[in-house]
Amino acid sequence: MSGAVDARLAELGLTLPEVVPPLASYQPAVQSGVYVYTAGQLPMVDGKLAVTGKVGAEVTPEEAKDLARTCALNALAAVKSVAGDLDRVARVVKVVGFVASAPDFTGQPGVINGASELLGEVLGEKGVHARSAVGVTVLPLDAPVEVEIQVELTEA
Repeated sequence: MSGAVDARLAELGLTLPEVVPPLASYQPAVQSGVYVYTAGQLPMVDGKLAVTGKVGAEVTPEEAKDLARTCALNALAAVKSVAGDLDRVARVVKVVGFVASAPDFTGQPGVINGASELLGEVLGEKGVHARSAVGVTVLPLDAPVEVEIQVELTEA
């Protein structure tokens, strides 16, 4: 059913953004066989980070969870840029989330739930995945969150 994922995005009131241009020497996503691997996606909106800082200090866990949703949406845009159509996603295999954390912040899984929940809302059962949620000292551009995904595609 062509356009089912796009229809679901519209139903959720979401718009797939333009692919975030690379900040360095890499591609936003690459395909190898039936898999697409995205680069780490920052919570960029219209070419800018809306929020910077550490989660548990300048950024609340709730704000960071919303930012993780934005990262996942950017990751889906990167997948679509190489797959051509998000209806080709057979399943999300793995999500890796990085949270720039204040020293005493331990809620990384709750933050990355923002990305996981978005993938489930958009892709249903195909969005269920394995995951890692890691606290780090700093991320590029002082972003609070970064998310990468790996998806399996159906044949074209």
